[in-house]
Amino acid sequence: MRVLLTGATGFIGRAVAHALQGRGHAVVRVQRRPGRAASDVLQGDFAQVPERGWWASRLAGIDAVVNAVGILREQPGQSFRALHADAPSELFHACALAGVSTVVQVSALGADANARSAYHLSKRVADDVLRSLPLRGAVVQPSLVYGPGGTSAGLFNKLALAPLLPFPAAGRMLVQPVHIDDLVAGIVALVEAPPARITTLAFAGPQPIALRDYLQELRGALGEGGRVWMLPLPTFAFRAAATLAAHLPGSMLDLETADMLLAGNATQHNALPQLLGHPPRPPREFVAPAWRESERRSAALALWLPVLRLALALLWLWTAAVSFGLYPVQDSYALLARVGLHGGVATVALYGAAFLDLALGVLTLACPARWRRLVWLAQFALVGGYTVLISFFLPEYWLHPYGPITKNLPILACIGLSWALEPPRRQG
Repeated sequence: MRVLLTGATGFIGRAVAHALQGRGHAVVRVQRRPGRAASDVLQGDFAQVPERGWWASRLAGIDAVVNAVGILREQPGQSFRALHADAPSELFHACALAGVSTVVQVSALGADANARSAYHLSKRVADDVLRSLPLRGAVVQPSLVYGPGGTSAGLFNKLALAPLLPFPAAGRMLVQPVHIDDLVAGIVALVEAPPARITTLAFAGPQPIALRDYLQELRGALGEGGRVWMLPLPTFAFRAAATLAAHLPGSMLDLETADMLLAGNATQHNALPQLLGHPPRPPREFVAPAWRESERRSAALALWLPVLRLALALLWLWTAAVSFGLYPVQDSYALLARVGLHGGVATVALYGAAFLDLALGVLTLACPARWRRLVWLAQFALVGGYTVLISFFLPEYWLHPYGPITKNLPILACIGLSWALEPPRRQG
């Protein structure tokens, strides 16, 4: 079969393309940025809502269409209405006009008559359009999808490793996560043997499970012992935190996704077991043994690196505050005198260093990612310089019982680790 696949560069789309090709099907990928010219790649941007006439010639020779376009949060130039509703609707109408008889739409569990979020409502618009057309195929509504490289998988891995999680209702809301391999196997089965008319099918894991129990099973799957401890958090506090998180770059959480999580994500009508001929895999088997340690380390780094970054920022900000006067200024001048700095030079050194510490603290929190490596290098150089100067002029501080200088060694290691884990700037 020749299958046109939209959303081919996304998490689900990539897996579907690989599986279809593994079954011997030819896949035509629709991508916003096609990269190199190829006969199996079609440039098309759902954000621009290609109309049904645009699709007419491009659907020639296509036997089936799989729409896997989806975003969890809106961004500039990418709206729910365009990507989830208008563009897929135009494509589905074009399929009916061009004689493409089979269409599989990847929607979302919850995009039904009870939908409230903009995400689910936009998905439902396209689902309803597809159901109204004389086509074969299905509207697939998956629950939470877990798989290597998935954004939500990364998030839940981090949560599973956290020592303590404040969460509304102590995480008792029901979810029914499904592994990407099972989801894709179900989609491929529908492409190869589509229902005679568009059918809505929920795809989910073997059974509903409380969120806290899901995280506990993930924790075990990652090879981490111990319990996932949940601290009950008032719903209003969780929603307020989600509102703030919406302003953080790369955050999956905003008020709408928070409300979706609070509502749970489970079904009583899971079509996947019958379609696959066996139960979907449970969460305790989500992480392959060969990948367990690398996934655990990735999750641990993703969890603790932001904490480390915040701690280093607070270190610089507090040092600045101390230098500006929390520590007796005359005592600061006395220390500078031992280094050979007096009068106006000492004043410039004291307050210049304080302003530098303040700048480094602010930059650690707010510097654009592409410049962050330079900030870490500046911190490393400054801490290293302070350490050398104090070692030469005030060597007794190496013997101080509170270790004011020896603490610089782990600080330098933390700064070096932060520098090393920043993605390098692209060349050219």
